[in-house]
Parts: sequence; structure tokens; C-alpha cells
Amino acid sequence: MLPTPLLYHTASQIIMNLEAIASEIRNFEGVTRKKSIADIAEILGTVRSEYTDCIADIGDDAAIIDIGGDDVLLFAADGIWSAMLGDPWWAGYGAVLVNVNDISAMGGRPIGMVNILATDNKETLAELVRGIRDGVAKFGVPMVGGHLHPDTPYTSSSVAIVGIAKRDAVIRSDTAEAGDAIVLAYDLDGQVGKNSIYSWDSTTMKTAASVREKFMVMQTLGERGLVTAGKDISNPGTIGTLGMLLETSRKGASVDITAIPRPDGVDFVHWLKIYPATGYVVTTRDADECIRVFEAAGLDAAVVGVIDDGLCLDICEGDDRVTVFDFGRDVITGIQVSSG
Repeated sequence: MLPTPLLYHTASQIIMNLEAIASEIRNFEGVTRKKSIADIAEILGTVRSEYTDCIADIGDDAAIIDIGGDDVLLFAADGIWSAMLGDPWWAGYGAVLVNVNDISAMGGRPIGMVNILATDNKETLAELVRGIRDGVAKFGVPMVGGHLHPDTPYTSSSVAIVGIAKRDAVIRSDTAEAGDAIVLAYDLDGQVGKNSIYSWDSTTMKTAASVREKFMVMQTLGERGLVTAGKDISNPGTIGTLGMLLETSRKGASVDITAIPRPDGVDFVHWLKIYPATGYVVTTRDADECIRVFEAAGLDAAVVGVIDDGLCLDICEGDDRVTVFDFGRDVITGIQVSSG
């Protein structure tokens, strides 16, 4: 069952319960389940500084590895949330999608993947692999190997990916600056996913060429120097993902909740929690040109707020303002990007 709507339209305005929206986001499982990342980072923190070839690591969509020359290597991994494993085909397809997203979000070009699959059910395994196959065909990134556990009493699907990006065009999440405009961009042409009410399918019904064009838009933005920071909108949803960017950048923001692009027929607060398949949050000094690039690739984009030097993420409607996260005390991942 979808949550009770917290928004209704009148002839002249959008009226929202900002306190209720803030509470929904703050307590959303897609946000709260990120907190344990801080424990992992703390354990690994004692050896992070030893690896001088790592330009940035835990806390971004992908690690940035110095390989010499004009390019850097992007390295990421993602597992499918157990809540989304009910449809094995989607779990396989989604594992490709989310990893391609991580490389795309940093302005990179994905070049290859490996997988780790686990299940003792042959039919489930076959559907997982068919989903991976169809994801490879859609996004054009080869699955070059992996590992199978054929005797586990559970099912899991995880993928790791590598990509490359121009050294001077990588888009990081810890580099937002006060005064930057916040732009959100989505492919709104889709539907709530079949495997989870918190996923948005905007790719299966489109041609591979169309999907790949959209997924490479961040590379264009990075190479043109149009963004100061960025992330793909992932399981914490729109506001939660912006919160992670602010947390790593040590910044705050004000967001006009009424300016956020949204699809017709989807409850607004529910939309804020959805993983939109193709969706990005970026910060920029040239919002108009940034929006033009997004729209040329077929995405809906809009300026929704501004970065500031505080530590609070506020949502606003007119003169009303509510703090969703105060990073002086609140935690999403609780970590900062380590830079080499």
C-alpha cells in the first residue's frame, strides 16, 4: 500500500505538510540502512592512507584510482537490496543498471563488470542470469566474469564494475560549494517498477540507444566542466541522496520542495523515496546550460535550491522551512570521502 498523500493541489498553489515530509524522509529505510557504512569506514580507516594511488574512496559512487596519464579508473560495486529479490530477472537486470549508474554519475564510461551470484535454485539462477544478459544488451557494458555459489539457501545478486574518466572531468560528491545551484534531473517517462514500489522503471521499454544516451549525459557535463559535484539518485531517494552529497561536502542546502520534477499519477512523498533508474542531483555554477544538456538527452531537469556553508538540509515552500537533516548531529553514512 502506498503512503497517505501529504500533498494536494488547489487552483493556485501546492500545499504540503513539510514536517511530515521531513519525518518520512528522515525515517525512510532507504536512508536509515546507510548508517552502518560508517562502521565499515572506521575499521578500514587505519589503512586508507597507505594507498597513494587512490584519489578518492569510500563515500563516493565509485573509487577513483590513479592509473597515470589523462585518465583515471573508476571502481564500484553494488548488491541488490533483499527487498527487491522477489523477481530474479529484475535482480539481475537491476544489478547491471545500478552499477552502470555509479560510473555514469561520476562522469565516467563503464567498460566491464563481474558478478557474484548465490542461489541453490536452478530456475532462480537462470532468471538472474537472463536479467544480467538483458541488462548487458541494454546498457552495452560487458559482463566479463564472476563467481557462483550454487548451494546457498538464500538468493543474492551483486556486481562490481570498472570505468574510465578524464582526470580533469571526474564528478565527485564531496566538492559542492556554497552558492552553487542544485539541479535535479530525471527520466520521468516510466512507471513504478514491478519488483518494488520504491523503484522506477524508465529503461526496459526504451531502445538501447536511447538508454545509453541518457546514461552518458553526466560525462558530457563533466567534460564541459558544468558541475561542481554530483551523484546518481539511489536507494535513499531524492532528498536522501542530496543529503549524502552534502554530508561528504560538509555543506548545507535549502530546497524548494515545489520545484522538484515529478511524474503524473505518483504520490509526491512516495516519489521522493523512489530510486528513479535514471536520475541525478548535481551542483553547478551554470544551471541554465546544465539544464539544457540534461534536456537534450531527454531528461526533465530543474533548479530546486542552493548550497550554503551551513550543515543543515532544509526543505522549503514559500516562507515555510523545515530541517530534514542537521549534519551537526544527524548521520546518513557518517563518513567523508578520503582524498589522496
